[in-house]
Amino acid sequence: MNKLDQLKQRSQVVADTGDIDAIRRYRPQDATTNPSLLFKAAQLPQYKGLIQESLEWATHHHSGANSSETARLAAIKLAVSIGSEILQLIPGVVSTEVDARLSFDTRATIDYARHLVALYEREGVARERVLIKVAATWEGIAAAEILEREGIHCNLTLLFCLSQAIACAEAGVTLISPFVGRILDWHLANGDRKAFSGEEDPGVLSVRNIYHYYKSRDYSTIVMGASFRNAEEIEALAGCDRLTISPQLLQSLEESEGLLVGGLPTVNEPLPRPEGRLCEAAFRYQLNSDAMATEKLAEGIRNFVKDQERLEMLLQSQVMGRRETDAATNP
Repeated sequence: MNKLDQLKQRSQVVADTGDIDAIRRYRPQDATTNPSLLFKAAQLPQYKGLIQESLEWATHHHSGANSSETARLAAIKLAVSIGSEILQLIPGVVSTEVDARLSFDTRATIDYARHLVALYEREGVARERVLIKVAATWEGIAAAEILEREGIHCNLTLLFCLSQAIACAEAGVTLISPFVGRILDWHLANGDRKAFSGEEDPGVLSVRNIYHYYKSRDYSTIVMGASFRNAEEIEALAGCDRLTISPQLLQSLEESEGLLVGGLPTVNEPLPRPEGRLCEAAFRYQLNSDAMATEKLAEGIRNFVKDQERLEMLLQSQVMGRRETDAATNP
């Protein structure tokens, strides 16, 4: 077997893409999307029909909205439409992200998540097949705890340190996406070393630490390694509950015929859970004490916001073009 097939025997493989053709090729169990991936997908010709449907929906259901608001609503509908298309090709779940501009607003995050789920249900997609992606800020984790009680399952993303992971587990979230490659990026940019092997990669070590913490204390929250820079990182985390992988690295693994020998060690010894929950003050202090986690969380939110705004600008230009055409046709 190639390494991708070997990996599928040890971990649930998830496609980190909004590209339906890639999902069709690699046949993952689940798929994840985010604003950056949706922005790329929206520029592919095969999504032209979905974009037009989303614009028509936003225009019809919110006829009084200005062009920027119409574009914002169309972006939400497009995310759900692409997610629904993906779900026709996979047996599992798709992750769809809450607007990163709401990362520090618990109530707005809850409302946005409910809106996404309602749109999916109108498409005939049960909420059990959707994970709502939320940034692992204190406010995002608080929102996810409330959503989970409503049967809306969450994927906490932009997760870079153990304190974020502990707060997520204590909140009872379904899944976390601890990042690997972005942690490596930070250490390469801010340390003396210019390379790390898979076994000593700081991103790999971070996910291993989180995985061991969860499994040794019997938390049910799923650990899904994310944001990989190379196949070596993936191999070093074989055995993790789930791994979300880009099409490029899926192809690299598929083309490799060697033996996949790395992976996570078995967790045997039971350990007691901490008494009481991690409070907000401790969470914020621990996050602030970790320069890497603080910087990468902030940077990740900024970049998702930027791509969300780029997607909306792309859609807004089409809204304005349609309105100009209508005005010329019906003076």
